[in-house]
Amino acid sequence: MPVHYLPGDARSIPGISPAEAWQRMQDEGATLIDVREPEEFAEGHAEGAVSIPLSVFRERHQEIPPDGDLLVICHVGQRSLMAAIFLRNQGREHVFNVDGGTDSWEAMRLPMQYPS
Repeated sequence: MPVHYLPGDARSIPGISPAEAWQRMQDEGATLIDVREPEEFAEGHAEGAVSIPLSVFRERHQEIPPDGDLLVICHVGQRSLMAAIFLRNQGREHVFNVDGGTDSWEAMRLPMQYPS
């Protein structure tokens, strides 16, 4: 079942730059969740990202650690925003959408994992 949200909810989700997201992962142990589909994730993803595709996000969101900042990323930022809104509607407070998604992460030359 797809994740649903109300468009007005988008204002409640703060954006975070890829650089700041990476820093929070290093300093505070923030969790980076990549909501792209498995084949997209396999082509290359931000180092340390956990794959929970948007297509199964409703069923798998309980796998996300209960504490700490949640940083949600996709290709450019739209699917991750939908997942972030869903998490906020589930009562999670510290949820951020990674601005520009994996495209921006890679363009900023932040650590990536690629297939061997």
